[in-house]
Amino acid sequence: MQLKKWVLHKKITLAIALIGAIAGFLYWKFVGCASGSCAITAKWYTSTIYGLILGWLFGDILHEKINSPQKHRKD
Repeated sequence: MQLKKWVLHKKITLAIALIGAIAGFLYWKFVGCASGSCAITAKWYTSTIYGLILGWLFGDILHEKINSPQKHRKD
């Protein structure tokens, strides 16, 4: 039950992390690294994990911005 609540709470973050993972894989597939010496793009799984992590971070920031209460400024 707690996992379900967590997933529902983080659905924006999880969706953007999935998009990041797909983008990382597609980057490896279509751009990649011809020499094989690139640390991130040489293997499909490192590129996919890198995209997943970046997507998670971006999604978490976006989640916080969407769900945080608006702060009112007094001018």
